[in-house]
Amino acid sequence: MFEEPRYDLVAVSLHWLVALLIVAAFALGVVMVDIPGLTPTKLRYFSWHKWLGVTVLALAALRLLWRLRHGVPRPIEMPAWQRRAATLIHLLLYALMFAVPLSGYFYSLAAGVPVVYLGVLPLPVLIDPDPLLKPVLKELHEVLVYTMLAFVMLHVAAAIKHHWIDRDGLLRRMMP
Repeated sequence: MFEEPRYDLVAVSLHWLVALLIVAAFALGVVMVDIPGLTPTKLRYFSWHKWLGVTVLALAALRLLWRLRHGVPRPIEMPAWQRRAATLIHLLLYALMFAVPLSGYFYSLAAGVPVVYLGVLPLPVLIDPDPLLKPVLKELHEVLVYTMLAFVMLHVAAAIKHHWIDRDGLLRRMMP
Protein backbone atom coordinates (compact mmCIF):
# COMPACT_ATOMS: atom_id res chain seq x y z
CA MET A 1 0.00 0.00 0.00
CA PHE A 2 1.27 3.49 -0.87
CA GLU A 3 2.27 5.44 2.24
CA GLU A 4 1.43 9.15 2.26
CA PRO A 5 4.22 11.51 3.35
CA ARG A 6 4.03 12.32 7.05
CA TYR A 7 4.62 15.42 9.13
CA ASP A 8 7.98 15.36 10.91
CA LEU A 9 8.33 14.53 14.60
CA VAL A 10 8.57 18.20 15.68
CA ALA A 11 5.39 19.19 13.78
CA VAL A 12 3.50 16.16 15.14
CA SER A 13 4.71 16.79 18.70
CA LEU A 14 3.81 20.48 18.59
CA HIS A 15 0.39 19.71 17.08
CA TRP A 16 -0.59 17.25 19.82
CA LEU A 17 1.00 19.23 22.66
CA VAL A 18 -0.81 22.43 21.65
CA ALA A 19 -4.06 20.47 21.18
CA LEU A 20 -3.73 18.93 24.65
CA LEU A 21 -2.96 22.31 26.25
CA ILE A 22 -5.92 23.96 24.49
CA VAL A 23 -8.26 21.23 25.75
CA ALA A 24 -6.83 21.60 29.28
CA ALA A 25 -7.16 25.40 29.21
CA PHE A 26 -10.74 25.15 27.94
CA ALA A 27 -11.73 22.58 30.58
CA LEU A 28 -10.08 24.58 33.34
CA GLY A 29 -11.77 27.76 32.09
CA VAL A 30 -15.20 26.12 32.19
CA VAL A 31 -14.59 24.80 35.72
CA MET A 32 -13.08 27.97 37.17
CA VAL A 33 -15.82 30.35 36.05
CA ASP A 34 -18.44 28.15 37.74
CA ILE A 35 -16.75 28.40 41.14
CA PRO A 36 -18.73 30.97 43.16
CA GLY A 37 -16.92 33.82 44.85
CA LEU A 38 -13.21 34.47 44.93
CA THR A 39 -11.76 31.39 46.61
CA PRO A 40 -8.11 30.29 46.77
CA THR A 41 -9.00 27.40 44.48
CA LYS A 42 -10.58 29.71 41.92
CA LEU A 43 -7.56 32.04 42.02
CA ARG A 44 -5.20 29.07 41.59
CA TYR A 45 -7.25 27.83 38.61
CA PHE A 46 -7.17 31.30 37.04
CA SER A 47 -3.37 31.30 37.36
CA TRP A 48 -3.08 27.83 35.82
CA HIS A 49 -5.46 28.86 33.03
CA LYS A 50 -3.30 31.89 32.25
CA TRP A 51 -0.13 29.79 32.32
CA LEU A 52 -1.69 27.34 29.89
CA GLY A 53 -2.68 30.25 27.64
CA VAL A 54 0.81 31.74 27.65
CA THR A 55 2.28 28.31 26.91
CA VAL A 56 -0.17 27.79 24.03
CA LEU A 57 0.78 31.20 22.64
CA ALA A 58 4.52 30.45 22.81
CA LEU A 59 4.14 26.97 21.33
CA ALA A 60 1.79 28.26 18.61
CA ALA A 61 4.47 30.77 17.62
CA LEU A 62 7.08 28.00 17.57
CA ARG A 63 4.70 25.78 15.61
CA LEU A 64 4.03 28.47 13.02
CA LEU A 65 7.73 29.22 12.63
CA TRP A 66 8.47 25.49 12.24
CA ARG A 67 5.75 25.14 9.61
CA LEU A 68 6.97 28.18 7.67
CA ARG A 69 10.58 26.93 7.79
CA HIS A 70 9.96 23.23 7.12
CA GLY A 71 6.72 23.24 5.14
CA VAL A 72 4.12 20.49 5.11
CA PRO A 73 3.87 17.18 3.27
CA ARG A 74 2.33 17.30 -0.16
CA PRO A 75 -1.47 17.37 -0.01
CA ILE A 76 -3.47 14.20 -0.43
CA GLU A 77 -6.00 13.91 -3.22
CA MET A 78 -9.38 15.40 -2.35
CA PRO A 79 -12.02 17.55 -4.03
CA ALA A 80 -11.06 21.21 -4.47
CA TRP A 81 -13.82 22.43 -2.11
CA GLN A 82 -12.47 20.19 0.66
CA ARG A 83 -8.92 21.49 0.11
CA ARG A 84 -10.18 25.09 0.27
CA ALA A 85 -12.21 24.34 3.42
CA ALA A 86 -9.22 22.62 5.05
CA THR A 87 -6.96 25.57 4.20
CA LEU A 88 -9.46 28.05 5.61
CA ILE A 89 -9.99 26.06 8.82
CA HIS A 90 -6.23 25.66 9.34
CA LEU A 91 -5.70 29.41 8.84
CA LEU A 92 -8.51 30.19 11.30
CA LEU A 93 -7.16 27.72 13.86
CA TYR A 94 -3.69 29.27 13.65
CA ALA A 95 -5.19 32.76 14.03
CA LEU A 96 -7.25 31.59 17.02
CA MET A 97 -4.20 29.97 18.67
CA PHE A 98 -2.87 33.53 18.89
CA ALA A 99 -6.09 35.50 19.33
CA VAL A 100 -7.53 33.47 22.20
CA PRO A 101 -4.52 33.73 24.55
CA LEU A 102 -3.89 37.36 23.59
CA SER A 103 -7.50 38.33 24.26
CA GLY A 104 -7.29 36.61 27.64
CA TYR A 105 -4.00 38.36 28.39
CA PHE A 106 -5.43 41.78 27.57
CA TYR A 107 -8.62 40.99 29.48
CA SER A 108 -6.52 40.19 32.54
CA LEU A 109 -4.57 43.43 32.16
CA ALA A 110 -7.76 45.48 31.68
CA ALA A 111 -9.04 43.88 34.89
CA GLY A 112 -5.90 45.12 36.65
CA VAL A 113 -4.48 41.63 37.16
CA PRO A 114 -1.00 41.25 35.73
CA VAL A 115 0.02 37.87 34.34
CA VAL A 116 2.95 36.24 36.12
CA TYR A 117 3.95 33.16 34.12
CA LEU A 118 4.41 30.12 36.37
CA GLY A 119 4.29 32.51 39.31
CA VAL A 120 7.82 33.77 38.64
CA LEU A 121 8.00 35.63 35.31
CA PRO A 122 5.91 38.81 35.16
CA LEU A 123 4.74 39.50 31.62
CA PRO A 124 4.78 43.08 30.38
CA VAL A 125 1.86 45.26 31.35
CA LEU A 126 0.91 46.65 27.94
CA ILE A 127 -2.32 48.40 28.94
CA ASP A 128 -3.53 50.05 32.11
CA PRO A 129 -6.52 48.71 34.02
CA ASP A 130 -9.64 49.84 32.19
CA PRO A 131 -13.12 49.17 33.62
CA LEU A 132 -14.73 50.02 30.26
CA LEU A 133 -12.48 47.75 28.21
CA LYS A 134 -12.59 44.86 30.69
CA PRO A 135 -16.11 43.56 29.81
CA VAL A 136 -15.44 44.01 26.09
CA LEU A 137 -12.27 41.93 26.29
CA LYS A 138 -13.97 39.34 28.48
CA GLU A 139 -16.73 38.93 25.89
CA LEU A 140 -14.19 38.86 23.05
CA HIS A 141 -12.20 36.15 24.84
CA GLU A 142 -15.32 34.02 25.36
CA VAL A 143 -16.50 34.45 21.76
CA LEU A 144 -13.05 33.53 20.44
CA VAL A 145 -12.86 30.49 22.73
CA TYR A 146 -16.20 29.12 21.53
CA THR A 147 -15.31 29.96 17.92
CA MET A 148 -12.11 27.96 18.38
CA LEU A 149 -14.11 25.10 19.90
CA ALA A 150 -16.38 25.04 16.81
CA PHE A 151 -13.43 24.98 14.41
CA VAL A 152 -11.59 22.33 16.45
CA MET A 153 -14.71 20.18 16.27
CA LEU A 154 -14.85 20.66 12.48
CA HIS A 155 -11.14 19.81 12.25
CA VAL A 156 -11.61 16.62 14.30
CA ALA A 157 -14.74 15.64 12.36
CA ALA A 158 -12.90 16.08 9.05
CA ALA A 159 -9.95 14.01 10.30
CA ILE A 160 -12.31 11.23 11.42
CA LYS A 161 -14.16 11.35 8.09
CA HIS A 162 -10.88 11.06 6.18
CA HIS A 163 -9.76 8.18 8.38
CA TRP A 164 -12.94 6.09 8.59
CA ILE A 165 -14.87 6.99 5.43
CA ASP A 166 -12.31 8.09 2.84
CA ARG A 167 -9.53 5.87 4.25
CA ASP A 168 -7.03 8.13 2.54
CA GLY A 169 -4.23 8.16 5.16
CA LEU A 170 -4.69 11.81 6.10
CA LEU A 171 -4.98 11.19 9.84
CA ARG A 172 -1.95 8.86 9.92
CA ARG A 173 0.20 11.74 8.65
CA MET A 174 -0.24 13.54 11.98
CA MET A 175 -0.21 10.56 14.32
CA PRO A 176 2.74 10.07 16.69
